[in-house]
Amino acid sequence: MIFISDFMRAAGCLVGLAVGDALGAPLEGLPPPENRVTRMLGGGIHDIQRGEFTDDALQAIGLAESLVSCRGFSPEDFMERLVRAFEGAPEFYGPTSRTVFTLVRQGCALEQAAAVAHLMNKGSRTNGSVMRAPPLGIYYPPHAVREVSLVCSALTHYDPVAGECSAFVNQMVSEMCRGVPKVRAFTHALDRCQSPEVAERLGEFDRWPIEPSLDAVLATHAAVAVFMGSDGFENTVVRAINLGGDADTVGAIAGALAGACYGFPSIPHRWLVDLRHTGRLLALSRRLCAAAPG
Repeated sequence: MIFISDFMRAAGCLVGLAVGDALGAPLEGLPPPENRVTRMLGGGIHDIQRGEFTDDALQAIGLAESLVSCRGFSPEDFMERLVRAFEGAPEFYGPTSRTVFTLVRQGCALEQAAAVAHLMNKGSRTNGSVMRAPPLGIYYPPHAVREVSLVCSALTHYDPVAGECSAFVNQMVSEMCRGVPKVRAFTHALDRCQSPEVAERLGEFDRWPIEPSLDAVLATHAAVAVFMGSDGFENTVVRAINLGGDADTVGAIAGALAGACYGFPSIPHRWLVDLRHTGRLLALSRRLCAAAPG
């Protein structure tokens, strides 16, 4: 049975992720804007259309669809979906994911691709596995979400710190989607974190400068710090995207957290009207809720 509150939070998380991505996409790779952005725009380094999202939401949609189709996390199915999405818009993807998907297309074994990409790029501590994975928090209950988050991250990001960042966000999403208040969800995520660096940075989020970076820890810190320090969905996402830098990814992570906390009705109507594929995302949220284990 789908309880209406669960669906509203799940829809808030998935649509909120896409909204944050679409709002931040025109600001990606740029310094903070002189005039605060509060509406969807086009342009940016990818010359994106207003209301369109990038690989952050594309990968999250692929994960949600895979979870529904397979009734749980399937590395093989998810990778097939990721590679197809990559082939459709390769310009959106960051260095780690791009290398992994290229290797897989060339015949590299799924179990080896992340390690090979890590060696080729001299690291894999990027934020791609964090931004795409909040659907795991919608689907899996709090006691199960950490381990599957680490496995999902390791599919592309060999560096375990990226996995710890993803697990932290998904732990919060899982709890908030099930009605746990944000401060308690944050405390539980911190208790379960096994990376001293991630625990220090996120545990004392207001002590560190906010850097909207491609680095997994810095991007996660930026999104969590903005979310924990803001009230409401709109304030959270506006603050996140106006940091500039990796604005689409920080916006996506912050939007997922805020949507899980405040629910779909908290997302401003003007953004829902401008966002492309809102109906598809709502339908997918409902299917994800229906498929999730009780």
